[in-house]
Amino acid sequence: MRPILHFHPFSSFCQKVLVALYVRAIDFEPNIVDLSDANQRAALAALWPFARFPVWQEGDVGLPETSIIIEHLDRLPADGPRLIPADPAAALAARRWDRFFDWDVSLPMQKIVGDYLRPEGSRDPYGVGQARAQLLTAYGIAETQLAGSAWAAGETFTIADCSAAPALHYADLVLPIGKRHPALTAYLARLRAHPAVARMAREAEPYAHYFPVPRDT
Repeated sequence: MRPILHFHPFSSFCQKVLVALYVRAIDFEPNIVDLSDANQRAALAALWPFARFPVWQEGDVGLPETSIIIEHLDRLPADGPRLIPADPAAALAARRWDRFFDWDVSLPMQKIVGDYLRPEGSRDPYGVGQARAQLLTAYGIAETQLAGSAWAAGETFTIADCSAAPALHYADLVLPIGKRHPALTAYLARLRAHPAVARMAREAEPYAHYFPVPRDT
C-alpha cells in the first residue's frame, strides 16, 4: 500500500511537504482534506487529534508536523537528492533555516491573514503590526543570509528551501519584499523556477482565489 499524504494544495505547510516529495521523487497517494467537512475532519483527527494537515500516513500510523515528515522522507529510499545534508554542520544550518522560515516568516504571515478573516470588531491591529514588524526583520535577516548564496543554507537545495518557498510566496503577497531586499527577491525567483516548487505552484493555482488578503502596496 502506498503511503498517503493528507493535505490541502493551498496550505503553505502542506506545500512545504509537497516540494520535499517532488524533490525526492517519492510515490504517494494524495488525499485532499476539506476541513469544513465534518467527516473528513474526523478522519484526519483520528490520525492526529488536532486535525491539522499535513499528515503523512504509513499503514495505521499518522505522522504530523512538516519538518518531522521531511526528516522521515529523507530517510526513505528514493531517486531524488537528500534534503538534509550528510555533513553535520551543513545539516544544522539546513534545520536552522527551516525553522526560521516556519517561525519567523510563515507564522507572522498567517497572523496577518488570520486577522483579515476575523469579523469586524474582533480584529487585532496591534498584533498585526507586530507581525508586520517581524516579517520586515525576517526579510532583513534573510537578505544578509542569501547574499552570495544560491539557496537558504548554502549551495544545495535543502529542507530550508522547502520551507522558504511557500512561506516567502505568501509573505510577499501580504507584505511585498520589494527593492530593498534584492538578494531575497532574486532567491524567491530561483525558488519559483525550481521544478518541484513550480509543480507545487501549478497544483495550487486552482485554489488561488481562496487567498483573502489584498496585496499590500
